[in-house]
Amino acid sequence: HGLRGTPYGHFGDGCVHVRIDFDLWTGKGVRDFRRFSEAVADLVVAHGGSLSGEHGDGKARAELLPRMYGDELVGLFGAVKDLWDPDGGLNPGMLVRPEPLDTGLRFEGLLPVVGVGSAGNVGSTASAGREAARCVGVAKCRVAGPSSGPSVMCPSFRATGEEKHSTRGRARLLHEMALGEIITDGWRSEEVREALDLCLSCKGCRSDCPVGVDMAAYKAEFLDRHYAGASGWWRRPRSHWTMGRLPSLLAHFGRGLNAAMRLPYAARLAGVTPERAMPRVADRTFTSWFADRSSARPPALTLWPDTFTNHLAPEVGRAAVRVLEDAGLGVELPAGRVCCGLTYVSTGQLGAARRVMGRMLDVRGEAEGPVVVLEPSCAATLRTDLPELLPDDPRAARMAASVRTFAEALEELAPDWTPPRVDRPVAGQTHCHQHAVLGDAPDRRLRERAGLVGELAGGCCGLAGNFGFEPGHEEVSRACAEDQLLPALRTAPSTAEVLADGFSCRTQIGHLTSGRGRHLAEVLAEALDGGSPGGSGG
Repeated sequence: HGLRGTPYGHFGDGCVHVRIDFDLWTGKGVRDFRRFSEAVADLVVAHGGSLSGEHGDGKARAELLPRMYGDELVGLFGAVKDLWDPDGGLNPGMLVRPEPLDTGLRFEGLLPVVGVGSAGNVGSTASAGREAARCVGVAKCRVAGPSSGPSVMCPSFRATGEEKHSTRGRARLLHEMALGEIITDGWRSEEVREALDLCLSCKGCRSDCPVGVDMAAYKAEFLDRHYAGASGWWRRPRSHWTMGRLPSLLAHFGRGLNAAMRLPYAARLAGVTPERAMPRVADRTFTSWFADRSSARPPALTLWPDTFTNHLAPEVGRAAVRVLEDAGLGVELPAGRVCCGLTYVSTGQLGAARRVMGRMLDVRGEAEGPVVVLEPSCAATLRTDLPELLPDDPRAARMAASVRTFAEALEELAPDWTPPRVDRPVAGQTHCHQHAVLGDAPDRRLRERAGLVGELAGGCCGLAGNFGFEPGHEEVSRACAEDQLLPALRTAPSTAEVLADGFSCRTQIGHLTSGRGRHLAEVLAEALDGGSPGGSGG
């Protein structure tokens, strides 16, 4: 039949689960689906098997049951049903006098789309629905609690317990939006916007969902189209203009933003919640510090001065340089101002994101070699969102392939380097984007070689860039932190080093605890310089 199938799940009592690549989008594909189903039914019956599965028969198999039971027995089923249900109100069109198996398919009315799961390829409402239809409803995103392990998906459902805030619930809403039967206003739908509002864009579903539903990409696409046009721009939340375009604001105003945020009603004017203290802009950028130093080492890598490291946490950049040079690696920075576009993507400003990414690639030019990115969310953006948003620019794919995390770079470029021994326990959290996109195996190995003992928590810290600063998100943001991060910090030994490579994670820890999280580079640099051991507190 020209189809491919993958066995999955459990195999019990002869019940075989097979995911088959049916084309349910076109008339020919649906006709092939019918022919295949009929042939399978005849084959199973010929061997004395049963068409009924562990979840019953329903619409998918009821039309085929006469092949197994025979017309007389199925007619008896109908007589019994009519006796007890003369009005036909119970499960009409299912087992008795069923609807055809190829009607009412969940993909009916949706057009195909070129490309898979990306904010740059979703396009029309129909193709957005097809992307959302990747969800098959197994509800792994609804698993919550200690038994769910160190997964990330889905922090907003874990916090609220509401279906519409699960990956599955949001996918279903996007699907209905595309069909246009229940949700009739398409990209302008306030119901869909409300459901996506509490999505933290953690990317957890990209890796934890069995079929790779990428709700962060769908949210970015929805926001971009929801606020499209002249009227849409005026309806955008102010936080999209301030925090969404934070890289540009920091580049132009720098430390002046510290004074601006102390003005009366500054938070309200900026569209951020007054319940949180805004991060302080550093007195000196990382790039300025780097420009004033000299090194005789030929560069072996480019260290990426992401917005957060450059303007808000330059100490992380300085520490990384210290460690990389101790490992014998010369470091250089890009020849101009660069930005990965993360904040633009997460607030659904995809046109601006593409322009920012294009300028970044212009600065990168034809440079080659590894690019070390210290901020996990920026590394994930460069590795995934960049080539998805600029699929026709070969420089985007090259850039994505060159991205390395701090631990990856040390393992790949300085395999014989011996890290300093820190020898104390660790607590904290693996960044959600690192979990979903980058992987943390090199980080685990580096921590082990440095004597940093213990596992980091999973989940999402709950701050998630602009999310935790936006009005109405404070309660959910804290609840996300209470899911895995804060319990891990409370139970950690007093000597534990609190590791948090992401700026948002460190900010959340600082807001919700009396301790301070640090990037792994900071911990190793301190050990190289003979810093006294001792935890950073939880």
